[in-house]
Amino acid sequence: MRRRERYVASWGVALLILASACGSGDLLGPGAAQGIDGMVLVGPQCPVQSLDDPCPDLPYASSIDVRVLGGGLVTSVRSGTDGVFRVGLRPGFYTLEPESGDPFPIAQSQDVEVRVDEYAEVTISFDTGIR
Repeated sequence: MRRRERYVASWGVALLILASACGSGDLLGPGAAQGIDGMVLVGPQCPVQSLDDPCPDLPYASSIDVRVLGGGLVTSVRSGTDGVFRVGLRPGFYTLEPESGDPFPIAQSQDVEVRVDEYAEVTISFDTGIR
């Protein structure tokens, strides 16, 4: 094999390794045996709350990036207007990165472990900045 062919072949192998490391193979279909079930909420909704006048957090539609822990993007999901999202994934460790506003609402990323034949339940809480 000539030098240029070896160079091209090694780049091809490197790209395949990189693609598998980014986790796209971790994404499974909607009938997957395991993954993440999530609820996205936004609050507070009122500057003052009391027992007589509660002001609960509300469901929130948001985009969420799902990444392999410390690495590549697996997929992006969007919660519905009811705040619910579901994504089928292979067992492993993932980071959820919600898309925050500028400057609000804002949410922190969180790490999630997906176990064999289980859906991890998570709640993503966005802060409205209302105080």
